[in-house]
Amino acid sequence: MNEAEHTSNLPVLVEVMRGTIVESRHCGAIVALKPDGQIVAQLGDANLVTSTRSTIKAIQAIPFVASGAADRFSITERELAVACASHGGEPMHTETVAAMLERIGLTESHLRCGAHLPYNEDATRKLQSEGKPFTQLHNNCSGKHTGMLATCLHNDWSIENYLANEHPLQQKIISVFRQLGDLPEELPTAIDGCSAPTFGVSLRSLALAFARLARFTTAHLTNHETDSHSQFQPTTFDSSTIKAIQRIVKTMITHPEMVGGTGRLDTNLMQTARGSLFCKIGAEATYVIGVLPCDKFPEGLGIALKIQDGATRALATVVIETLAQLGVLDEEQQAELASYHKPVLNNYRGLRIGEIIPVFNLGL
Repeated sequence: MNEAEHTSNLPVLVEVMRGTIVESRHCGAIVALKPDGQIVAQLGDANLVTSTRSTIKAIQAIPFVASGAADRFSITERELAVACASHGGEPMHTETVAAMLERIGLTESHLRCGAHLPYNEDATRKLQSEGKPFTQLHNNCSGKHTGMLATCLHNDWSIENYLANEHPLQQKIISVFRQLGDLPEELPTAIDGCSAPTFGVSLRSLALAFARLARFTTAHLTNHETDSHSQFQPTTFDSSTIKAIQRIVKTMITHPEMVGGTGRLDTNLMQTARGSLFCKIGAEATYVIGVLPCDKFPEGLGIALKIQDGATRALATVVIETLAQLGVLDEEQQAELASYHKPVLNNYRGLRIGEIIPVFNLGL
């Protein structure tokens, strides 16, 4: 089956309603699995290949911590969280990134992510009212790039071409990602919006990587230890990598405001989940979630989903409904996230004219 046939057979996940009229439908795929690869729930093609985009920022930050660079430069937890972020360009984000750059002896000009307006509308309006330009600090990936630069400095690697596929930093990132997601040696690679490498991987591999990140949060393993509760044996990771994963997940959960920002799905979902999960959005409506080990999922769970047409308006609805059906979010938490779960549509007079609703069943 070719890629066109794969995508044409994807199920409808969301309907956009105008009154009782279905105006639009969005198709996609969802997979949830354990760290050993056992699928817990699936809808659509688990082998659907998509670009990773920003979903893997937590993985891209692992060498930053595992190498000792984060400790060498006295990186705080808030700073580490912004290194895993697609932030909104609010002052709390830009000031944090600027402080990191100053501490490592570099400036905004050393970043190679490019400049764009802040995602946060208030931050954009403030810049415009003050007549100030937007800079690379406002790029949602500026924290990630600062972490990459710090890692290069710590390892005496070139900072001029730190985004090149063949650079030792990028090779280290893909090596860790390959082990987490059971990825093949040869991966489709392209250029992300921030100019870093992005990879073509299956939803299954994305979910698997995040299931294993989640599993590590309660694991105290070395190369010579085993985990009797799971078939997944992380013997390929040394203790510094495992500790780095644990620190990264903890800081994302502790400082979700730095991972997204005001009114952002990542931030609000982690705040509402109250320590039970970590999550990351990616461009073109891709999303990943790591559910920490709990009574229902004692080994943890990884979830990856994709809205095939890239429609962001359908993404949050699918994310919240998936977590609800899996029993990760209770009714009270779903109510807190109602504006994401089933968004109400209003016209220009403020009249309610419809809503966006999930229409899928994971069959659990």
